[in-house]
Amino acid sequence: MISVAAARAAVHDSYDHVVRDLKELVSIPSISASGHDPAQVERSANHVASLLAAAGLEAQVVSVTGPDGPGRPAVLAHRDGPAGSPRVLLYAHHDVQPVGDPQAWQQADPFRAEQRGERLYGRGTADDGAGVIAHVHALRLLAELNDDELPCSVTVFIEGEEEIGSPSFATFLDTYREQLDADVIVVADSSNWKVGVPALTTSLRGVIQVDARLDVLDHALHSGQYGGPVLDAVTSMCRLVATLHDEHGDVAVPGLVSRPAATAGFPDYAEADFRADAGVLDGVQLAGTGDLTARLWTKPALAVIGMEVTPLQVSGNVLAPSCTARLSLRIAPGQDPAAALDALTAHLRSHVPFGAHLTVSAGEMGPAFDGTTDTPAGDAAHWALSTAFGTEAVNIGQGGSIPFISTLKETFPGAQVLVTGIEDPDSRAHSEDESMHLGDLEHIVAAEILLLARLGGVVAAD
Repeated sequence: MISVAAARAAVHDSYDHVVRDLKELVSIPSISASGHDPAQVERSANHVASLLAAAGLEAQVVSVTGPDGPGRPAVLAHRDGPAGSPRVLLYAHHDVQPVGDPQAWQQADPFRAEQRGERLYGRGTADDGAGVIAHVHALRLLAELNDDELPCSVTVFIEGEEEIGSPSFATFLDTYREQLDADVIVVADSSNWKVGVPALTTSLRGVIQVDARLDVLDHALHSGQYGGPVLDAVTSMCRLVATLHDEHGDVAVPGLVSRPAATAGFPDYAEADFRADAGVLDGVQLAGTGDLTARLWTKPALAVIGMEVTPLQVSGNVLAPSCTARLSLRIAPGQDPAAALDALTAHLRSHVPFGAHLTVSAGEMGPAFDGTTDTPAGDAAHWALSTAFGTEAVNIGQGGSIPFISTLKETFPGAQVLVTGIEDPDSRAHSEDESMHLGDLEHIVAAEILLLARLGGVVAAD
């Protein structure tokens, strides 16, 4: 039997190894977005496979061809447990986001991890390098504590294209369905409530992305000679975008699911804490109505994430003939993505200013997730997290989207899905100065050891 004290001690004594492996993984610029070097994603996959092999698993780098063409390389690893033991699937992803503005980082190289205080900074430290490394070292140390055996049959799936919407994910699941089938699925790609307070994510918004284009002229015009009777396309787009929210800042698109109160059991989010976590400037009012957690997790949100506008340095006195805005709509749990797309498209068409010509092109569509931890595996995860952190774990929602979780549930309806993670409100995933808390990484590795040991029936409470 494995004691809690032994699990904690094993992680603590091996922690330099854990951090060293995370730094080495971060050093590989595994950006999966088009326009970046695909060889680095391949390199990252091979490196992760070698880490899992060193932890005692049979690991291979694999890829499939999805609807959009060849998928990015993923890692599939496995190790059998005792006959009849639970089958556990561990998920994380090894691809990362582009770095954004390199000058906005405090370090010279975002792919050279730097420790400052209790945090480790670098692209992929939190999203999702820490998730990968937590799986690797939890499995390595669990085997060492359990006479070189795992108490469960474990499969590890480390995806290589999560940051571009997992285009070949469904094909991958279909291709490797037999190997991936599990009783419990642990997804390490979410966050904790705050530093030192662990959480399981039970609610995720979905995402709809569209490009809305307005055309008002067949060519650009002199703004002095023709301005007045004709609104330029950028101004027209601004007027259209302004209709997407009401005077309170709530999304004003009819037909969208919205829960004005957060799910029972979710923690309260004090406005002062949110403002500090988000970096909201003094005097800027928060938008929307209802519970703050509901505005973040169970109500829709809509943002303009890109717009084709003439840069200042090359601007002239010209009326722009066309303008395209990229809209990102986060949909609430319970919302059908296709219905949400139809609702957004209908709203745009009914609010086109002055008869401009509108073209709507749909992009990413990802479903929301509405889960529960009221399961044996959920109980085990709450115990493991609370024990490892020394603080009671909570259930939370997330405003962000992990669409493949719903795909996992549909593919393996009998599996209990647990969504965990290492991020916290200071992690700045996808942004400059991404980081993770080193103390929480130690706790999350210990928690995964305890979870797997409890699922396999080999843990003893101290």
